Amino acid sequence: MEKRKTHDTVREEAAHGLRAEHAKKVMPESDMLEETCNIFKMLAEPSRLKIVLALLEGEMCVYHIVNAVGGKQSAVSHQLRILKDGRVIKARRDGQNVVYSIADEHIAQMVAIGIEHARCAAEN
Repeated sequence: MEKRKTHDTVREEAAHGLRAEHAKKVMPESDMLEETCNIFKMLAEPSRLKIVLALLEGEMCVYHIVNAVGGKQSAVSHQLRILKDGRVIKARRDGQNVVYSIADEHIAQMVAIGIEHARCAAEN
């Protein structure tokens, strides 16, 4: 015996179909999805995330980043290069120093939201 669909069930299924069509329409192109995944991959490594968190406080040279996050300067420099190549951070020369900062406000927002989400999850 086949179960009959209620009016609410039919309406709900129609709403789901509309949502799926809208999701399909607004889905970013593959290259944009790949770029977004690459940003998350950059942030998925703890030492790189620590560097980005330190730079949320403002621009710094390598010496001060090492002081903020710990570790060896060579290791921090290596991670800085990866973050810079991934366009998560940017660098500028200031005399003999290279000063690093967050590439743009979107990166800062992503990291801040991620940390807040982790805090909320830890509390529950």
